Amino acid sequence: MKNAVVSVVAAIVTVGLSSGVQGGNAKIEAPYASRTPVFAPHGMAATSQPLATQIALQILRQGGNAVDAAIAGNAALGLMQPQSNGIGGDLFAIVWDAEKEKLYGLNASGRSPKGLSYSEMKSALGDRNLIPVKGVLPVSVPGTVGGWFKLHGRFGSLPMEELLAPTVRYAREGFPLNTDFNMTGEGDSDDKQYANFLETYAPDGKDLDPGDTFRNPDLADTLETIARDGREAFYDGPIAQTIDRFMRRIGGYLRAEDLASHQSTWVEPVSTTYRGYRVHELPPNGQGIAVLQMLNILEGFDLHEMGHNSPSYLHTLVEAKKLVFEDRARFYADPTMAEVPVKKLISKAYASERRKEIDENKAATDVQAGDPRLHNGDTIYMTVADKEGNMVSLIQSNYYGWGSRLVPDGLGFCLQNRGALFTMEKGHPNVYAPGKRPFHTIIPGFVTKDGEPWLSFGVMGGAMQPQGQVQVLCNLIDFDMNLQEAGDAARFRHTGSTKPTGKPAEEAGGTVHLERGIRQSTAKALRKRGHQLEWGSTFFGGYQGIRRLNTGGYGGASEIRQNGQASGY
Repeated sequence: MKNAVVSVVAAIVTVGLSSGVQGGNAKIEAPYASRTPVFAPHGMAATSQPLATQIALQILRQGGNAVDAAIAGNAALGLMQPQSNGIGGDLFAIVWDAEKEKLYGLNASGRSPKGLSYSEMKSALGDRNLIPVKGVLPVSVPGTVGGWFKLHGRFGSLPMEELLAPTVRYAREGFPLNTDFNMTGEGDSDDKQYANFLETYAPDGKDLDPGDTFRNPDLADTLETIARDGREAFYDGPIAQTIDRFMRRIGGYLRAEDLASHQSTWVEPVSTTYRGYRVHELPPNGQGIAVLQMLNILEGFDLHEMGHNSPSYLHTLVEAKKLVFEDRARFYADPTMAEVPVKKLISKAYASERRKEIDENKAATDVQAGDPRLHNGDTIYMTVADKEGNMVSLIQSNYYGWGSRLVPDGLGFCLQNRGALFTMEKGHPNVYAPGKRPFHTIIPGFVTKDGEPWLSFGVMGGAMQPQGQVQVLCNLIDFDMNLQEAGDAARFRHTGSTKPTGKPAEEAGGTVHLERGIRQSTAKALRKRGHQLEWGSTFFGGYQGIRRLNTGGYGGASEIRQNGQASGY
């Protein structure tokens, strides 16, 4: 029996290594894909937590549509991955309406407190130039619940009580974690000063490990109130009042008036073409147009001929990223309070000019923003598709590392710290101001082909998101990989560009972080071109995707870097 098991394992490994991640005639250096894509005829859900995927599918089976299932799955993720998202954070979504054959974009991000002026913020910061990621200063209005009801009001079919019921049950009865909650160790010892944080997420003063049961009865009560009394309970009712009292007690600035005035916004997605495909993103205050800018630049190069993850390929993508991220730092902001030249930034003509700045033999060490008028985030991404052909691309986040660490009394969720992404540089488009949306990193993606839906996808991870989206799209389009291979293939991440907070670029052009699976010979060639390299020393993202099949039905994928699941029925 032992020999038989060994033989089977050896055979599996051999098949994996020999088959590689080949898709068409792509030249791929990653050793193998973790598994094949998932296929299903009626509906598909792909999230970063298997239980959330199953909840979304449950809603689809109960007769709900893709938006219903997305709301239910997102609620579950807020309970099950609170270090990354929750109802104290913001939400963005792109929805394909199959009946109208139209894309809708939703910006459900919140604004800074109206009662916290620039001068007061400056005084509170003292001699610091950056807004901190913990405490009261980075807190902005949570937009997620408003986003749920905006989506539900236009597209929903099942009552909100039914959508939130599975999460309420898990919150009350408990569920086994698939990631650990490390908050009481030495590195986070200062969390003890943040009201209600450890009491909520480290019960009995102990860290929770994978497999441990976690309960959050406070969140169950909060979700039941929202399900029963609607959006008003959160923004105008008892939840808003609780947040107000809590913030006053701890010296914070967010008030009931800020919550009452919050509105999510329907926005028109913006797009560009890439080798016959149309890639759609949401306009700023998010960073989605960075994907479009990078693709426009890359379209002028024969990436397939270079070979996947070859020195020339990686060099070209890194240099394009450097150019675009300088524009990101200079121009991306809340368009209602600053001029953001979106059309010109994503134009082919502007890309043609920027492309000339790439030296194919040398890494740029001093990159400047162009003139279009002539780091780590904790995020979830999920996507759902239903039997009618509707598709939802949804991303949600508390921003950085659990958010502000502030848990309002008895509510069971952290308030986000998205305000840390403002800059204090006067005159900058993203400068802090009261009642303003900060620069945002979270971006849902969507691709159409010949006017039909082709792909709903996203990549988690702060500044990794546009880099990851571009690499996934190149894998699919330039190298003909399948949906799973495109996510599993080894990636790079470039760090050190100028940030929208005003933090300057690092010297020597920043650092290119390479994932294991990229060849040592490739690294050697990149160093010769002047790149500073590190191996595997950062977060390379977390990807989910659903692709509409020409024959009907869907393919789904959830990559190996996360504990997620794609599943259908």
